[in-house]
Amino acid sequence: MKYIHERLGAKLFLANLAVILIGVIILAFTIQLTVPAAFNSHLGMMANTNNGMGMGQGQGQGLGRTLFENFRASMFQSLGYAVTASVLVALLVSLFLSRRIVAPIRTLTDASQQIADGHYEKRVDVNGTDEIAQLATRFNQMATQLEQVESMRRQLIGDVTHELRTPLTSIKGYMEGLVDGVLPSTPETFNQIHREADRLSRLVDDLQELSRVEAKAYSLDVRSMTVPNLVQTTVKRLSPQATAKRITLHSNLPADLPPLQADEDRITQVLVNLVANAIQYTPEGGDVTISAARQANEILISVKDTGVGIPPEHLANLFTRFYRVDKSRSRNAGGGSGIGLTIAKHLVEAHGGRIWVESKGDGQGSTFTFSLKIAK
Repeated sequence: MKYIHERLGAKLFLANLAVILIGVIILAFTIQLTVPAAFNSHLGMMANTNNGMGMGQGQGQGLGRTLFENFRASMFQSLGYAVTASVLVALLVSLFLSRRIVAPIRTLTDASQQIADGHYEKRVDVNGTDEIAQLATRFNQMATQLEQVESMRRQLIGDVTHELRTPLTSIKGYMEGLVDGVLPSTPETFNQIHREADRLSRLVDDLQELSRVEAKAYSLDVRSMTVPNLVQTTVKRLSPQATAKRITLHSNLPADLPPLQADEDRITQVLVNLVANAIQYTPEGGDVTISAARQANEILISVKDTGVGIPPEHLANLFTRFYRVDKSRSRNAGGGSGIGLTIAKHLVEAHGGRIWVESKGDGQGSTFTFSLKIAK
């Protein structure tokens, strides 16, 4: 029964078999019911005919032929009734069963048309576990994913619009002030405009990079690389930024770390992003530590700071694009675009690794960790 319940082919076979059996049963029942009456009727007609003709030579032979002909006629008459009844019943049963089978397919067709028209909230009821039920389940999953993609698309458009509006508004304000003579034509004013334009340029570059990594429109030059070289490159690049804030940049690496299997440029981009964020959110006089440890066939690389920390309710969304813990923080105030961590997540996952964040809350610092495969 479980096999029949889960297989559409078995249901179709049984439906056809049921139609045939019902037709045979109706045929036999109708013949059983109509043959006696038809035979008696034809016998009566034969008796009347013989009485009218009287007794004559060859009457026995004629009687035999007449009896056979009437029996055959009665059989054909009963068979006609039986075939008509069985065909009608078989048609009704076939119609009922076909509607039961076709109904969910029509439901899926109507729902798919609504999805095509943009109504992504449409779902279909799932009854049973056969192929049609499995198709309905997959359809609902597809509709859910499409709804999520559409929601993300709308959110992305809104986020990008908001992010672009801020520097453009600043540039427009400065230019209007210069035109109206409210702002002086000094190097400081032009430097402000240049900083806003540079900020806009960085945002466009971030969006372009995000588009590439989300679409996987890039190639990875995977080769063996060492963790000390990766950390040394990152420290050298970000030391001026750390020194400017009087932040101590440490590294804590075991001597026996095996090499990694990764794209050096992309992983350097990930680590630089994490360390730059740590420096950005760590007050002056704080510490940022880069450490690594082996775990099974992976190496875990961590960036720990003594910065502002992250409330627990924000940890799950931190790698979502444009997400900020402090919604009021602007890019000028050090909030960033909210894209860097999203790019880092995609790059790490493209290497088959994981990335996550831990923090005990406000003012208690945070630790970003990602994993990479050890080179074979």
